[in-house]
Amino acid sequence: MPTPEAADSSRVLVSRIGDDIRRSKGWISFAHFMDRALYAPGLGYYSGGAHKLGAAGDFVTAPELGPIFAQTLAAQVAEICALSDPHIIEVGAGSGRLAADLLRELAARQALPESYRILEVSGELRARQQAALREVAGQLPTRINWLDRFPEHFSGVVLANEVLDAMPVHLVVWQDDDILERGVGLADGQFVWQDRPASGRLRERAQTIAAECSPPPGYLGEIALLSDDWLYEWGQRLTRGALLLLDYGFPRHEYYHAQRSAGTLMCHYRHRAHGDPFYLPGLQDITAHVDFTAIAEAACAAGFELLGYTTQAGFLLACGLLEILARTPAEDAPRYLPLANAAQKLISPAEMGELFKVMALGKGIGHALLGFQRGERSHTL
Repeated sequence: MPTPEAADSSRVLVSRIGDDIRRSKGWISFAHFMDRALYAPGLGYYSGGAHKLGAAGDFVTAPELGPIFAQTLAAQVAEICALSDPHIIEVGAGSGRLAADLLRELAARQALPESYRILEVSGELRARQQAALREVAGQLPTRINWLDRFPEHFSGVVLANEVLDAMPVHLVVWQDDDILERGVGLADGQFVWQDRPASGRLRERAQTIAAECSPPPGYLGEIALLSDDWLYEWGQRLTRGALLLLDYGFPRHEYYHAQRSAGTLMCHYRHRAHGDPFYLPGLQDITAHVDFTAIAEAACAAGFELLGYTTQAGFLLACGLLEILARTPAEDAPRYLPLANAAQKLISPAEMGELFKVMALGKGIGHALLGFQRGERSHTL
């Protein structure tokens, strides 16, 4: 159960979302609900004070498994920096573990960036990142700071690990005779699902999906229009370099497969996954898998070139994961076994290896990237 303070915070957020619904004539989109639940100032899951990552939080990400993820990723980051400019922006840096381990590895490779900036909306996570990077910042001659908004112009690497899955999504139901948007209303003071005809950009995207994937009547799925806008903003700002996106998801034909008829929406609370986004708003994570075909389409429309798309396993192996693991002698079991266990989770098809994908979107690179020279899958999009 949440602490009394956390429960009070959630009740305040529930009241404010209820006010939004009443002001909107009894209905808001699920994207609106998800945005408030995750990002309402001071109350949302990512903008409030809830402890999110690691054993004491709600879920574990790849950087939390150990340094081997960042050490392997460093090879690709260093290559992109060498092909553009030695600057890095990490979007949504979590606990700061990825940034700290990445900078240590780049220092060992003599490839430190001239700047490392973090774009972070969570005050709690920003404080954790600053603590995690304090030692690194004191030891490494590199500039680390935090951003509140997109930079005006940028050249280098934009790194986004598990960012796209936390962007608010619209829910759509495809019927025989219409396309409906599933939103949120109120009944007896409780949040309830309510459907209405989809319109505008959402309807257009849903019609495209229907033409390509033929979802059966009653099929429920997510559409992430916000990721289009996010990519457009980076398209306006990135002059040279690449966006490196790591997240769980599928190409469109797999995302909207007939057997996935209830969508991919998932909530995480204290290392338990469930499907009720109305449970303790502000205290649990809400995510949806990524339609990587939609990401590629929006990126190309924003002026990017698709530089590569593959599984996390293929990407990490191409970047030298096994060679990095071999740095530690197998005979040194206390050090080797945790690294080997982390590597197994990162690349195993039964763990993160297949479900997680990596996509690189570039400008002015014109070069085949290291991480996509093994099992490149752009043709599946």
